[in-house]
Amino acid sequence: MDFSHDADVVLMQRLAGGEDLALNELMSRWRERVAAFLLRMVGDHATAMDLTQETFVRLYTSRHSYKPMAAFSTYLFHIAANLARSHARWKSRHPTVPMEDEQGDLVHEPVDPQLSPDDAATLHEKTAMVNKAIAALPTDLREALMLFTVQDMSHADIAATLGCSAKAVEVRIYRARQMLKDALKNYGA
Repeated sequence: MDFSHDADVVLMQRLAGGEDLALNELMSRWRERVAAFLLRMVGDHATAMDLTQETFVRLYTSRHSYKPMAAFSTYLFHIAANLARSHARWKSRHPTVPMEDEQGDLVHEPVDPQLSPDDAATLHEKTAMVNKAIAALPTDLREALMLFTVQDMSHADIAATLGCSAKAVEVRIYRARQMLKDALKNYGA
């Protein structure tokens, strides 16, 4: 496959050629998707934003070694996934007390102001339950599931991002869905 005419590849070539403003274009094109992926991976908005910035710093520092052998998104999400894994390793060695609401639930989802109080409470409870179930998934399963569902990446692109086979991606997504289904079945979600 020839990725040399892909707009993102052209921007990376311009960046490698010394046109630093190309990074701004890449950031505006990809920041929200990378941030959404990282938020699902780390579960904390501030950390996700920091890791999003770090993803683009790493993209900039690797601008000269970038080779368009796969889709640009594969390369970018590989950087983001590695940062999320590194953060998880660091966090496991440096535990902290999370920010919680009165019920002990982690808070990072805004509530829709159009909902009635009862519906908002139900939605918040359901969202918290799903977020906890996703956060409890093993990292490899959570990465594959988030890249597939949130980023809409193909199995082949996910495989290239995570350094595994497309069949392994398929199995990881299946296992993640089964684990979520089992975790949420008692809740009725």
